[in-house]
Amino acid sequence: MSSTAKLSPRSEQPAPAAAPELQERQIQVHLRKIPLLSELTDEEILKVKGELRYRHFPKRAVVLHKGGNGDALLFLLSGQLQVIDVTEDGRAVGLRMLSAGDFFGEIALINSSTRSASVVATTEVLVAFLPASTALHLFSHSPSVARKMLGHLAHKIQRDSEFRALLSINNTTRRIYTYISLMQHTLDKDGQRVVENLPTHQDIANMINTSRETVTRALLTLAQQGIVQKEAHRLIILDPTGLQRLAQGD
Repeated sequence: MSSTAKLSPRSEQPAPAAAPELQERQIQVHLRKIPLLSELTDEEILKVKGELRYRHFPKRAVVLHKGGNGDALLFLLSGQLQVIDVTEDGRAVGLRMLSAGDFFGEIALINSSTRSASVVATTEVLVAFLPASTALHLFSHSPSVARKMLGHLAHKIQRDSEFRALLSINNTTRRIYTYISLMQHTLDKDGQRVVENLPTHQDIANMINTSRETVTRALLTLAQQGIVQKEAHRLIILDPTGLQRLAQGD
């Protein structure tokens, strides 16, 4: 279903004829694009590079299974993932979305426990695996990684709190508007707020406990009112204030 290989200059570089020193330096630059690793020393980067393995997964493949062993810290290098749980009646419930640069699987490592949720690819993805022993060493010996991990956990608690409040909204349409307003926004060249790698309508529905058709109707309403503009795999927020008012029920 997927292939496993050691991180190598060839896998990271389109020009295998480059000098070994240049290849190695380019790999280090690539690894520094991962936020958690961006401030590591050159020595630490070399150690991580030697331990890292990566795997390609097709769309809808299960990257992590709930209850599995926490034997690695994972980095999403490309594509998009969804963290899900399954209810007793077999219904998949989306917990959060992951985008390139995010890491996951840290809770099982820190707690020496099994995976608390499953992770599914919503697009084709490339995932890097860092063995637990190396990851735990970084957590305890690298000040930059420890600081970023604390910030990540604090942000995660805040987002989980916001998400619980979202799910408590009885009005389904308001839940959709609120979810869109909470999604990670970036600014494009025109200064507009943009949701990149927009999840499918079904993935959004799984996240907020509604139907795909309801999500489609809500997004169509926003587009008709000039609040958003939907493009392939992205959503432009034309009127953030209007979106916020709708999310608040005004």
